[in-house]
Amino acid sequence: MLTIRQITDNKDEIIRRLSKRNADFTSAIDAVIRLDEQRRACQNTMNQAQSEINSISKQIGTMFQQGNNTGAGELKIKTGTLKEEIQKLENELAVIEIKIKDILVTIPNAPHDSVPAGKSSEDNVEVESGGVMPVLDAGAMAHWDLAKKYNIIDFDLGNKITGAGFPCYIGKGAKLQRALISFFLDEAEKAGYTEILPPFMVNEESGFGTGQLPDKEGQMYHVTLDNLFLVPTAEVPVTNLYRDVILDSSEMPVKNTAYTPCFRREAGSYGKLVRGLNRVHQFDKVEIVQIQHPDNSYEALKEMVAHSVGLLKKLQLPYRVVHLCGGDMGFASACTYDLEVFAAAQKIWLEVSSVSNFESFQSNRLKLRFKDKGDKKTQLAHTLNGSALALPRIVACILENNQKPGGIVIPEVLRKYTGFDIIS
Repeated sequence: MLTIRQITDNKDEIIRRLSKRNADFTSAIDAVIRLDEQRRACQNTMNQAQSEINSISKQIGTMFQQGNNTGAGELKIKTGTLKEEIQKLENELAVIEIKIKDILVTIPNAPHDSVPAGKSSEDNVEVESGGVMPVLDAGAMAHWDLAKKYNIIDFDLGNKITGAGFPCYIGKGAKLQRALISFFLDEAEKAGYTEILPPFMVNEESGFGTGQLPDKEGQMYHVTLDNLFLVPTAEVPVTNLYRDVILDSSEMPVKNTAYTPCFRREAGSYGKLVRGLNRVHQFDKVEIVQIQHPDNSYEALKEMVAHSVGLLKKLQLPYRVVHLCGGDMGFASACTYDLEVFAAAQKIWLEVSSVSNFESFQSNRLKLRFKDKGDKKTQLAHTLNGSALALPRIVACILENNQKPGGIVIPEVLRKYTGFDIIS
């Protein structure tokens, strides 16, 4: 959530940056500024009334000491009137603050100046690519057919147990999942991330803190009786570890990694690009999260992108990195890079990671602050996260790209985790 100060001090800049999202937020920004002026006027009147009460209280004490009970009584009546006025102003102030918040939560993060202009994924900018494109034999299969042929993923069984989008992994398919999770976590630990195993459900405050609520409640699975939400990503519980926390700048950066299953309703997702593992409702993912000093967050963003790219290189998967345009970015992000891998049998690029800098947007909601050494004043930290990596599409590409006449070859880096080098 943008801060009131960001908006009032930098109105034109914020409107300009928000315009990269192909929407005009001028009226919302103007409304916040008007309400903030009312809020400050109301607060000033309250302060003056309270100051007058304090002054009168001293006079009353002096009058009683002097025996002027009549004059003291008249002043006490005046303080009563002032207290009633303050109570009315407090009620008015509470209403104004609710109105301000109601508008602020509808305004997305302002894109960073480096973000390309554009309306959709077609306007994203490729900034890096690598890996060798596989050449498949005639008759190569898509991963859903390979999964059935080698009995490693059963989509029908998952549908029977739960519903569409909940695959059931079997035998070497399950071991491949476990191997990827362990590999990703070990690589994150080598890069200085501390592993967290968080809860897989979060409360409403946590969803609000990272920006899933009220923006994405329709995409989350809601446990209505307890008002809890199944995690859409480990970003939510891990970042919320620092809700209402004041860090010392010497503690930064904070670097955490976590494996969780992820649950997403993916409402409205249809068509050939959602078949098999391309889009599912439950999937495994390893997330990396950083809490950074504002001066260092964009260097950290580059570092996190490089970390996820390094995983793709070690898995020997062809990849590309795209800088998302303003119209394709998430609500809370200030700058996002997506990593995509090429699924050779389908002949399509599949997103496997999204790495974002949220600047102070999440930390304002979270009240996540820090202090520089010797400074009593607190500042909002910057938060970042990224997939390192999401498993379903990685598995899809490993199956499709590594298929040979004798079976599916396991990437060498995974073999110490799987205990086998081929699925046959």
